[in-house]
Amino acid sequence: MKKLTIALISGGTSTERMVSIAGGDHVYNALNNELYRVVRYDPKIDLGLLVADAKKIDVAFVVMHGLFGEDGSIQGLLDLLDIPYQCTGVLGSALAMNKLASKRVYEQKGLPVPPYTVLNQDDKVDLIALEERFGLPLVVKPVTGGSSIGMKIVRSKNAVKEAVEYAFKYDKTVLIEKYIKGVEITAGVLGNNSMTALPIIEIIPGDSYDFFNYEAKYKKGATREICPARTSDFLTQKAQNYGKEAHRALFCKGYSRTDMIIEGNDIYLLETNTIPGMTPTSLFPLAAKTAGLPFDKLLDKLIELCVA
Repeated sequence: MKKLTIALISGGTSTERMVSIAGGDHVYNALNNELYRVVRYDPKIDLGLLVADAKKIDVAFVVMHGLFGEDGSIQGLLDLLDIPYQCTGVLGSALAMNKLASKRVYEQKGLPVPPYTVLNQDDKVDLIALEERFGLPLVVKPVTGGSSIGMKIVRSKNAVKEAVEYAFKYDKTVLIEKYIKGVEITAGVLGNNSMTALPIIEIIPGDSYDFFNYEAKYKKGATREICPARTSDFLTQKAQNYGKEAHRALFCKGYSRTDMIIEGNDIYLLETNTIPGMTPTSLFPLAAKTAGLPFDKLLDKLIELCVA
């Protein structure tokens, strides 16, 4: 049986470069060398080489996060090179990367999201109006990007402007959301048109973290991840259905992971990740393992889905 040549793409230039490299390392070590010949490419330095090697590549496995990796940029290049890849295409990647665009898609499909407003750089921050509309705390975050980079939870009016200025360092548009106090969960989905909902994961950041921020995501032991989540059958099924609806609405392929908050019997969608993390502490591989799909077999399945 001929080995497939896999272009493993990780690194890049976004603020999530190091997470991407760590995920790429984990994938590289898990791919079955009896089935695949794996060649690594870092878009920061290897784009020309990737283009030159295109005709020798059977499949690309993209482990990119943030701008120029998870936003459809690398996917568009791979489409031009006629190389299939394991993740969502240009349209779905761009929609999901932009939190405002994805919220509008969720709303169009009747999927609940926290109340929000949008600020552009020239907009005046009306503290009184924000407090009247949303109360406190508030969630302030850049429209694009991932891993909670640029995000803050604001618990006083005096801290709003500072949080907004901080978020503007990462994007020209900022979202301000009503803070939903509840249980944070994430719902993984595997598949293309036919989808499998994975077990729900409950996320509990350590006491020293205000929310599931960058360090809480990637520092080993910083967060408790309970899978399956300690939710009722009703809420579990509801979250899984929401995950599949988000996957379909955003034109996702291969896999996705949608983050949500449970408040009572209500669930609010936060965002959808079209290239879920692949580090040893990442959530999607945990959900797949809980469903009986170990990491190496998960990679095989993703490759199978993109060449089917």
